[in-house]
Parts: sequence; structure tokens; C-alpha cells
Amino acid sequence: MFDRFDPRNYEFDTETLVQIAIALGGAILIALALHWLAMTVLRRIARLSVNVVDDAVVARVRNPLRWVMLGIAISAAANGDALVGDEWDAAARFVMPALIGWLLYAAVKGVAQGLQHEFDAADDPVALRAQRTRLEILARTVNVAVVIITVSLIMLNIPGVRDVGTAMLASAGLAALAVGAAAQPALKSLIGGLQMALTQPLRIGDLVKLEGEVGRVEEIRMSFVTVRTWDERVLVVPTVRFLEDTFENWSRVSEKLTGPVFLHLDPASDVAPIREEFERFVKAHELFDGRNLALLMTEAYPESIELRLAMSAATISDLFTLRCDVREHMLRWLRETMPDALIRHRLEVEAANARAKAG
Repeated sequence: MFDRFDPRNYEFDTETLVQIAIALGGAILIALALHWLAMTVLRRIARLSVNVVDDAVVARVRNPLRWVMLGIAISAAANGDALVGDEWDAAARFVMPALIGWLLYAAVKGVAQGLQHEFDAADDPVALRAQRTRLEILARTVNVAVVIITVSLIMLNIPGVRDVGTAMLASAGLAALAVGAAAQPALKSLIGGLQMALTQPLRIGDLVKLEGEVGRVEEIRMSFVTVRTWDERVLVVPTVRFLEDTFENWSRVSEKLTGPVFLHLDPASDVAPIREEFERFVKAHELFDGRNLALLMTEAYPESIELRLAMSAATISDLFTLRCDVREHMLRWLRETMPDALIRHRLEVEAANARAKAG
């Protein structure tokens, strides 16, 4: 039986250091050469493909793959040198899981980036938002799983942590109960994020209305959603809130909407010329898409009538601008053409005094 090599009893000399340097240097040079060769072949294969996903993956994994190959090369060199082997074995238990986790993390990022480029080429903006939302949530979920597994593998190589894990397994019932109670909010957010990716009640870029606030969805994470309003404020809303509470999604199926403008006029007003002018103006407007156009008297009160002027546009922003233009034009036209249609509440003191004196 050979005695185990102990580096503390080993006497260093120049020849030994030169041998170690040659062994490590040779392994590193071979690893770098193999990395260069592998990347050259992978890049050529990616260029021959019309798919952009492989190009993105190759670009992302370039650096982590180099370090993984260096780690493998040092491990191979350490097998032939006892001094290097003992030192590297202690470090490799932490370094190699981290490097492999980094490589997997970069590969997932590359796949997500490549698919995003393919989705950007789609002509349908609604389908683009749906695909982008699903991709970001799923990619983020996979990356979180990679990080958790990597950290777990590293922590299990620490003797104290391993002992704690063994003790927890001995009392698995209490441990499971404690972990389940502590992780309930995180698990709820994780399940909510996955449900958001699969069912997609809202997507990135959708225009939503929540508790009186209207804005565009900018980011969907596992635990929260960010919505930017028209005045550039950012609302941070828990993800589960969109799954449990009611909200309005104005662009889930399409951005083509019909919007109203309400006019409150005198009950004696003639509606026919108002309808004619409204239809003439909207039909000539560049933002009108030709789908819906109607003027209806929706309410009649003793002192006023309510006219609903409905029109449609191709996008929500175009509809907002069209409604503002119609509102401004119709009020100006009524002032100039039918001033008696506008409701006035005035106290005519002089006329009242004249009538009182005459009576």
C-alpha cells in the first residue's frame, strides 16, 4: 500500500515547479486550442442555418464554454500530478458546478434571444406580444431553476451544510412543514408566473386598465408586473392580482377599438345636421379605419339630451387622437353653426326687471 500524498511534506524545488507549470500550461493551451476549434466549427454550422437561434446560442456560450474547458483540462492535468490534484480536487467541487451552471444559464439566454429575434419578424403585433410574454416568463423560470440547482450543488459540498441537510432529513415532517410555510409566497408567485405564461390574460405591450389607471404592460416577472401610464408613472402590481381580480385589457385580441364622444345639448336641438357634420368630418379624417361610425341619442333629460358619437380606429393611440379631434371640431362647429344647441344657464337680470316693471 502506498501512503497518501501529503503536500505539506513535499519539498518544492525549481524542477518540480517547472514540471507543474509545464503540465498546467500545456493543459491550458490544449483547452484553448480545442475551444477555438469548437467555436470555429459551431459558428460555421450556425452560419449555414437560416435559424438565428443557433447563432445567438453560440455567441452566448462562447465565454462560459472556454472556462468549462479550462476546468476540464486542469482536472485532466491534475490526475497526473499529485500536488496539483489534491489542491484542484478541493476547489473543483465548487468551481465546476458554478461553471456548468454558468454555461447552462448562458445557453438558455441564447435560446431566448434567438427566439425573440424570430418573433420580431412576425407581422401580427398581437401574436408577437403573446410569444414574447410566454418566452420571457418561461426563460426566466428555467434560469431560476438553473441558479437554484447550481447553488444547491455548491452548498452540498460544504461539510457543515451537508450535515444540516442530513439532520433535516431525519426530521422530514417538521422540516417540510416549516419550508412549506416559509416558501408559500414564493411558490404562489412561481405558480402565478407560470399560469400567466400559459393562459396569458395579459401580455407585454398590452394596454390595461386597473383601478382607474390605464397603461402599457412593460414587464412581466414571476412576482410582479410593471405598467407604465400615459404620464410616465410606473405601476408595480403583484402578478397574482391579475389572476384573482378583474381588470380591463384593451388590446388582448386586437388594438382595433371603437370609442365614444358624448355631447350634452339642448333638448330642442336638431340632431340630423349634427349627425351629418359628424359623419362628414370623421370619414375625411386620416385616422378613421372605416369600421364603425354612428351617432345615437342615448339619453333624454328635461334639460338636456345626450348624443353618443361612436367611431373606430386601427390602434388605441389613433382612436384617442381621433376622439380628441372630433370633440374639438364638433364643439367649434356647434358654436359657429348651431349656437342654440349648446346648453346655457344664465340669470338675465335686466330682462327680468323689464318684465316686472311692465307687469
